[in-house]
Amino acid sequence: MPGAGTDKTRNWVERPGPAVILVEPQLPENIGSVARAMANFGLARLRLVRPRAAWPSEKARAVAAGADRVLAQATLHETLEDAIGDLNYVFAATARAHDQAKPVVGADEAARIAAEKIAAGESVGLMFGRERNGLENDEVALADRIITLPVNPAFASLNLAQAVVIVGYEWFKLASGGALPFVMPSKSDAAPREQLLAFFGNLERELERVEFFRPPDKRATMQINLRNIFSRMQPTQQDIQTLHGVIMAIAEGRKGPAAGGVLDGQEAGALRELLAEHGLGRVPGTRGPARGLSRLLRRNPTDAERALWDGLTKDRRFAGLFKRQTPVGPHINDFVSFSQRVVIDILPHSESEAAAKSRADRHAWLRERDYRVVQIRQGELEQDVAGVLDSLDAAISGAL
Repeated sequence: MPGAGTDKTRNWVERPGPAVILVEPQLPENIGSVARAMANFGLARLRLVRPRAAWPSEKARAVAAGADRVLAQATLHETLEDAIGDLNYVFAATARAHDQAKPVVGADEAARIAAEKIAAGESVGLMFGRERNGLENDEVALADRIITLPVNPAFASLNLAQAVVIVGYEWFKLASGGALPFVMPSKSDAAPREQLLAFFGNLERELERVEFFRPPDKRATMQINLRNIFSRMQPTQQDIQTLHGVIMAIAEGRKGPAAGGVLDGQEAGALRELLAEHGLGRVPGTRGPARGLSRLLRRNPTDAERALWDGLTKDRRFAGLFKRQTPVGPHINDFVSFSQRVVIDILPHSESEAAAKSRADRHAWLRERDYRVVQIRQGELEQDVAGVLDSLDAAISGAL
């Protein structure tokens, strides 16, 4: 839907409604605001009695924010009597008591009366006065009833469009049956009890592993409290599936780049040696496999990678500069800075001849594409991370 709620692809609400009469409006911007309020609530008939500014007005059209149809159909009148001459019933909106023996109603009651009159085939008008001092006594005398609103008596004057909004809202709410234009979408059915109980079992097993239920004599009460929290949510099937994923991600240690993974540091090193041995550092051009392998490597950093990543993220010289285990073309590299076109490659303590050849081919491919490859030995990271970062800063500065 375009804009903040305006949809010109939808049909205009066509139903009989009261006319809005503005008596000597002073500012064209206020007329435009009134037209916008009328369009919001399905009112189309606007009558202007001696507007102070020239009409039609480009200022009014600009403020109307698309309610051009109301402005285009507006009629001009020299006298109030002429503006209400064809109406059967007229309300006068005012914030002041005019000491007239005339029934006074709120906006909701005025909407009810107007709806009854219109349903009976009569024509109804809503009369509003000047911005500065509202309607005069003789103008209110022409109305059948007075509309006023429950406002702060010390500050009772409303902007012209505000007054029309309130009355128009009550009218449209009654005429439309109060139906809201949209409701919360239901994208997933409510979770059945079986699914909810399975989630509780999974959650409690994982909490048991980290000794959450302490002291033991409080275990039953804590379980009941946990179950009540999720039961009050009235979760959907999708909610429970998402919560299952959250619990398992926490339990299995999938905490993002270089912050812990499924494998420990030694196992992660063995994984990389295996991939290098079989040339799997190079992935086919399809993005799916590359993403899958890079996610696997990100979730399982070696101790050296973890140390370097921790240093890069905490050092202001490199914050936000590098990505970890990110594909560049068909290759997945330890660290990449696309903005600086720099690749960091961590060299293990030892590697096979096949792995070394695969690494050399990858470096050549990167250099052909104007990437500078900075090699850092694993032993250097284990001994002096700060010194490695200083050397890296110098290498990057030299590449600029």
